[in-house]
Amino acid sequence: MPAHDSTLQLIGMAALTLATIAWAVVVTRLLRRNRRAALAWHAGRVLPVLPHQEQAGPPRESVELTPAEQDAFAGLVRRLGGR
Repeated sequence: MPAHDSTLQLIGMAALTLATIAWAVVVTRLLRRNRRAALAWHAGRVLPVLPHQEQAGPPRESVELTPAEQDAFAGLVRRLGGR
């Protein structure tokens, strides 16, 4: 305990420190609770102006490779994977 500080000053500083910590904990909890509620509300909200969107994408396309192209691609993968 420093010699130049009175007991009341030390008690006051401890009380202010505890009050600050308690305030920070309460504010953090309130903000987290409100954020969860806002995210839940926002996720359940549907915009009536936009039409229903189809979830399916375009059909997949594929190309058959010749054996020479397959070998070249395998060599490229080996070269890039060997970094």
